[in-house]
This record gives sequence, C-alpha cells and structure tokens, in this order.
Amino acid sequence: MDYRSNVTYITFGGHVEVHKYRYLYFMVMFTVYILIISSNVTIVCIIMIHKNLHEPMYIFIAALLINSVLFSTAIYPKLFIDFLSEKQIISYPACLLQWFSYYWLAISDIFLLSIMAYDRYVSICNPLKYTTVMRKTTVNLLLFFAWILPAVFFLVAIILNTKKEICHFNLKGILCNSTVQTLHCVRSRTLNIYGLVNLVTVLILPVLFILFTYSRILVVLYRCRGVRRRAAQTCLPHLLVLINFSCLTAYDVLLLRLELNSPKIVRLIMTLQAVIYHPLFNPIIYGLTITRIYDHLKRLFCRMV
Repeated sequence: MDYRSNVTYITFGGHVEVHKYRYLYFMVMFTVYILIISSNVTIVCIIMIHKNLHEPMYIFIAALLINSVLFSTAIYPKLFIDFLSEKQIISYPACLLQWFSYYWLAISDIFLLSIMAYDRYVSICNPLKYTTVMRKTTVNLLLFFAWILPAVFFLVAIILNTKKEICHFNLKGILCNSTVQTLHCVRSRTLNIYGLVNLVTVLILPVLFILFTYSRILVVLYRCRGVRRRAAQTCLPHLLVLINFSCLTAYDVLLLRLELNSPKIVRLIMTLQAVIYHPLFNPIIYGLTITRIYDHLKRLFCRMV
C-alpha cells in the first residue's frame, strides 16, 4: 500500500519469466489483439452494411462479436503495460473495475449464446411462428437484457467487495478475476454464497437451456434428409464454443472456492485461453461458417486484391 497517496496497489504474481520474455509476450499478445479487433469489426461492419443480413440471427452474431471487442479491450491494454513494466501492479479500484468488466462481458457472452440457441430453436422447430416470435422489439429486448442483467449481478458483487477490508496485496494471476476475494482479511460467507448463486443463475441454467434447445433441434433434424451434415453445420460449432467456454469459466469461478494450488504455468495457460480463444475464434466460427457472411467476405477480399 502506498500511504503517501493513500492508494492501494495490487501486484500480479502470475507472470512467468516476464522480465526475460517481455518483448516476446508483448509482440505475440499485440498481434493477437490486432487480429481480434480487425476480424470482429470486419464482420460486424459487413452485417451492418448489408440489408440482407439484418435478421435476428446475424444481429445476435454481431452482438457477440462486439462483446469480444469490448472484452479484449478491457483486458489486453493492461497486459501490454504489465509486459513492458518492471512491476506488474494495479490499483485496487482499477482491479475491481477490470474484475467487473471481465465477468460482465463473459456472462453476457453466455446470455447471447442462449439467445442464439433460442433463435435457432424457434427457426427450426417452429418456423411458421418465427416472424411472430422474433420481432424487432423482441430482439432489442433480448439484447438489452443480455447486457444489463449480467451488469446488475456483478455490480452487486462489486458493492459487496468494496465493503471488505483487504490485508493481502498479491494475486496469483495476471488479471483481476475471482481470486480478488483472496485479498480480503476475512473470507466473506455472503460473497461466497452470492457467487455460488451467480454461478447457478448465469452459467449453469443458461448452459442447460442451450443443451435442451439444441437437443430438440437435433431431434427435428434427425427426421430430415442430410441430417448429419446439417446438424453439424447448425449445432456443432456452437456446442464446441459452449463446452470450451463453460469449462474455462467453471475453472475460473471454482478456482477460488476449491482453493486449487495449481502451478503458475497452468494458471497462465488457462487464463490466456480464456482471453484469446473466444474473441479470436468467434468471427471464424460464427462468421466464416455462415454462407451469407462468407460470400460478403469473399467479395470484400476480392476487391482488396
């Protein structure tokens, strides 16, 4: 703690030989960040520009990709600073802000994935009702709640955290995540219970809903010709992202409660997967595998060449 400025600073202890490989870390992560921004923004712009993509499915894809840009922007600039700094530190208020942004946008991803699953469920299982159910007002409300509800959940957690006194000033990771609670002088039972309630509400229930909707979709597709190919195109990429994302999120959330003493390199790899995999591969999975978007991308690159 810096008593002169009355600001509490937290040290990140999860970096692996950052002093030796600082420039390599910086160049690799900076390249990844540029790829994330450019790929996601390109597809979002294509969806915005072309009117034949102004449909619920593509709007939800655009929202998911915007989330990836916001998530990366909340994490990567601080990592760049840490890689090039002698000390990897952050003020406690800034740490709480990063913690809030990290989980707000991550859980918003889960909500958006649930909305996309519901959209596909209505489209395939109840096609005659699709235009009635997925109206513009409904789409806007779903997007609103996908961003607002996670913010409310974690805003309450932020308020609870700010009321706790901290006695420890070192985090085992490279960013502010669930391990922020290890800084407290006394573990809060209220925070633990609230965290478990959040885990069930914003992760487990949405995942179960997605699995239910896609199981129903698979049943319908099984009765049609070309079932395996169409089922794979419709469900497999979505489910792969969901499974990977759920495992990483569950590891991150349970890390604190199970007090896992995993090696530093394992923690680093798991954290990097969480901040790299989804933002970088979302535009590939939800953009390039969809025919309409892929056609517009081909035309765009042909013009550039």
